[in-house]
Amino acid sequence: MISLSLIGIIVIQISWLNNMVLLREEQIKQSVQASTESVANELAQQKGSFGASPNTKRGFLSEGINLDMFKPLSIGRGVDVREVKEKIEKAFLQKNLKNIRFEFGIASFDNNGNTHWEKVSPDFIRVFENTADNIHSNFEIRALSGTAGENLSINEALFVSVPNIKGLVFKSLRWRIATSVFFTVIILAAFYLTVRTMLRQKKLGEIKNDFINNMTHEFKTPIATISLAVDAMRNEKVISDREKLGYFSGIIKEENQRMNRQVETILKASQLEKQEVDLNLKPVHVHEIIQDVVDNFVLQLEEKSGKVELQLNAQHDLINADEVHLSNLVNNLVDNAVKYGKENTPPVIKLSTSSNGKYFTMRIEDNGIGMNRDTVKRIFERFYRAHTGNVHNVKGFGLGLSYVKAMVEAHDGDIKAESTLGKGSIFTVDLPLKKN
Repeated sequence: MISLSLIGIIVIQISWLNNMVLLREEQIKQSVQASTESVANELAQQKGSFGASPNTKRGFLSEGINLDMFKPLSIGRGVDVREVKEKIEKAFLQKNLKNIRFEFGIASFDNNGNTHWEKVSPDFIRVFENTADNIHSNFEIRALSGTAGENLSINEALFVSVPNIKGLVFKSLRWRIATSVFFTVIILAAFYLTVRTMLRQKKLGEIKNDFINNMTHEFKTPIATISLAVDAMRNEKVISDREKLGYFSGIIKEENQRMNRQVETILKASQLEKQEVDLNLKPVHVHEIIQDVVDNFVLQLEEKSGKVELQLNAQHDLINADEVHLSNLVNNLVDNAVKYGKENTPPVIKLSTSSNGKYFTMRIEDNGIGMNRDTVKRIFERFYRAHTGNVHNVKGFGLGLSYVKAMVEAHDGDIKAESTLGKGSIFTVDLPLKKN
């Protein structure tokens, strides 16, 4: 309905603009015709007075005998081009046709119907011959009834041509057209933003549902474990056995800490969104952090017959960083490489470093399940996780990579992800080196 309404508004706008252009073109034509008639009537009055007054531009002998007295009177021979031009300009001003280019000509007609151009402006003939793009107006110059030159003059007419009528019309309506186009663009932009917002809200709704499902699975396991441990501790045999009692209380404590870590993860995400995280920056050797993190994954990798190939080639690894957050950053990237490995395929993680004059670069490559293009574009969004249907073999809230990106940017760095579905992923992190 919104699309149909928008199309209707645009069609009406175009129709309105077209009608406005046609109306303005007709108004200009009428104004030019009225101006031509006004100037022709003025010239007709002047033409009628030629026969009564010797103060004309037709030469007289000293005896007062006119050399052309036997020729018919002609306004074309009695006025010059400049005089006619001034009269037309004055008539145009009265019709609100200011600064409009025009050409004109005065023609006479003999008894055989032949046309003779007596006075023409410099470019009149060329403009007059173009009837497609220019408008033309003409009016007869006839000596007024009762004047001295009424029966002594020949048939004449004034022709006025205005070139490029379309350009003239658009020039006169440019502000109205520009305003109409401007508001149409605003409507289109508002429509685009509305649709974009609707699609984003739909995606956010999907992400929210995924997050709730993930959170349910994450909390359900420790709650069930705690419930079983509590039931076991109520057993009389367990109550009398201090060793078993300690075992089950240890399970409760461990699961409680696990839930606490999950809550902390969500709280950290909220703090990152509000930009409330304070970094404790100090000089840190990144190679030491990487080595410590990799050591923590040795047992997990051995269990899966996997390995980490370290290539710490960076000549300089000293940066200003928050040691805790930097360690978490590296831990999350390695953890993802381990978690998203292929089934029945030992995970192989290649972690290499390099440096130039300004940046320390860390590259983590795995042979895991990989991601498609759409997933790569969205992996740094909060709560986003690649869709795996109802399979929850990989735990998490979808906050790890959003946290990594936020921490990299907080350290004035940059992170890029590359991946091919079924072949693995590559994450590249650039962090600025500590200045000497």
